[in-house]
Amino acid sequence: MNPNQSEPWLQEELLQHIQLLLYSFHHWTGTNLLPDCDRKSPLEIANELFNADFVVVSHGTQADPILNYGNQQALSLWKMDWQTFTATPSRYTAEPIERSEREQLLAQAKSQGYISNYRGIRIASTGERFYIDQAIIWNVVDPQGKLLGQAATFRHWEAIDTAQNTD
Repeated sequence: MNPNQSEPWLQEELLQHIQLLLYSFHHWTGTNLLPDCDRKSPLEIANELFNADFVVVSHGTQADPILNYGNQQALSLWKMDWQTFTATPSRYTAEPIERSEREQLLAQAKSQGYISNYRGIRIASTGERFYIDQAIIWNVVDPQGKLLGQAATFRHWEAIDTAQNTD
């Protein structure tokens, strides 16, 4: 089976992108997104990040940024497959009412390099809403400091019960 189809996160371009995600996270926060990265191959890191028990997402620098990476936790949470996820404008991960707050946070992260302890509401492709908590948003840069996009990670999320009590 072709890894570009069954495991698209293992494409050469994405292996490089994942290295930049980890490099940038360490650059801004001083901590590693994954343990022992310096002892692993790019392929091992890509598999570990894709299968991690926390969410990692990123988008590019387009005027309306498109998601360009989401690990399995992200795909499951937003209820999308890889192809759909990586063709989605990142603003669609939040409800319209939440998008201006999201834009302000992205602008703050862009000017500071990163922000931490973000809590907000996001929406899956099915309309299901959930809180994300203790999120870190950071600028993805290359070693020369060129901005390539932004990324986010979080370990904590909680479904928002939208059921109405009819008593």
